[in-house]
Amino acid sequence: MTRVKRGVNANKKRRSLLSQTKGYKWGRNNKFAAAKEAYMKAKTYAYRDRRAKKRVRRNLWQIQINAACRLNGTTYSKFINALTKSKVAIDRKILAQVINEKPEAFQEILKTVGMK
Repeated sequence: MTRVKRGVNANKKRRSLLSQTKGYKWGRNNKFAAAKEAYMKAKTYAYRDRRAKKRVRRNLWQIQINAACRLNGTTYSKFINALTKSKVAIDRKILAQVINEKPEAFQEILKTVGMK
């Protein structure tokens, strides 16, 4: 059987990984072992935080809706309950946008669900 030398593949793999870690600080951009660990951690954090970002956004929308509701003499939970009972299908993202961009439209939504 013929001998197979794998230097070309190993170098390609190393080069590829080091190009992915370009811009990292200290030895994590040019030392293979440190770069590999930093790259794996970065990918893990990126995956985790793509999901965490959705939670953070929803929390922010809820805070904005609650603030607008309290200015109008009600609470977030009572408002969401009224929305559900009156079968108004507006999600929290859209509600937060309406509150920020067109507060008068939010007043109309409150009237529609019977809160004002």
